[in-house]
Order: sequence, then C-alpha cells, then structure tokens
Amino acid sequence: MLEETGLPYEPHRVDFESNDQSSPEFRSLNPYGKIPALIDPDGPGGEALALFESGAILIYLAEKTGKFLPAASVARYETIQWLMFQVAGVGPMFGQVGFFYKFAGREYADKRPRDHYVGEAKQLLAVLDARLAGREWLMGDLYTVADIATFPLVRNLIGHYGAGDLVGMREYPNVSRALAGFMARPAVARGISIPARG
Repeated sequence: MLEETGLPYEPHRVDFESNDQSSPEFRSLNPYGKIPALIDPDGPGGEALALFESGAILIYLAEKTGKFLPAASVARYETIQWLMFQVAGVGPMFGQVGFFYKFAGREYADKRPRDHYVGEAKQLLAVLDARLAGREWLMGDLYTVADIATFPLVRNLIGHYGAGDLVGMREYPNVSRALAGFMARPAVARGISIPARG
C-alpha cells in the first residue's frame, strides 16, 4: 500500500526468530505483538499516530491519500466489506491451512483440523472467484484496499505455504487471473522485496 500510494516511508524488519515482536518497543506499537504496525509522524492534525491491524492501516492510508478507497458511500462500504472479508476470513483461514499443512501442524496424525481449514479456504476462494467473474478486481475496474489486502494472502497460500494443489487452485481461474494482475503491478513487485532480508 505504501508503494502504491507513493508515500515516503522507512521499513523496519520484525524478526520473529529473534523474538523482535515481543520487544517493549514493538509492543508499544502493537500490544498483541503481531505485524504489521505503522507509525505516521504526520498523522491527523499533525500529531503522530501509531496503528496496528492491517485493515485499520489500509483504511487510514487510503483516507490519508485519497487513493484506493472510493469516496462514494455505496462503493466505499462495499469496498470495506470486501476488506473485512479478507481480515475476518481469508487471512485467518489461509494462515491455518499454512500451519496445518506446512508448519508444526503437519506433524499431527489427525488430519481433520487441516481438512477443516482446507474446506474453509476452498469456500473463501469460491466466493472470491464468483465475485471476480467478469470483474478485473473485487470492485470491478477499480483497484482498492480490498485487493491490496487479499491477493498477498492468496499468493502466500500458493507460494509460501505451497498449498495450491491442496486447495484446488485450478478450480478458481478468476482468482488466479486477478492474482497474476496483482503480481504484475510495479508497486507490488517493489513491495514484496521490502524490507530486504539481511
């Protein structure tokens, strides 16, 4: 989002292997100890603003810049709806697939938890695929915070978690097409390499 808006920013890597997320400095930004977190020294009224939670950060940056969130009320709330769909569904469910398929959960002999989250992921992908039928993006021709929030998680499901075959990605051609469009955006190409791994 920061690359898309063109706002100047300074990235900081939070190394979970070194437990950076538990440092007092990071906990002052996010008491839950999760990423992302943001500090805007030039927040509303010129006051510094610290924010956590990706949905809140995306809405804030969209309002700050007037980009990627429609001003018209119907389109605005529809966009926020799809953003919340990612926050409440896509992010948590895809993350659970990753845990039970790639990480510690893969060692569990009982595959029912994995299969439950795979089923949830398939339902979410089916909803996204239906929404994207005949649309370039979730809001039609308009690229929004909903897309910026959703497609990195789809990318992680396929790439980082390696679960594309597990969830049957071939069954969701509209999602795959939109993901390819997302990955082709210059701001996305820049953003996925920031911050550089040390």
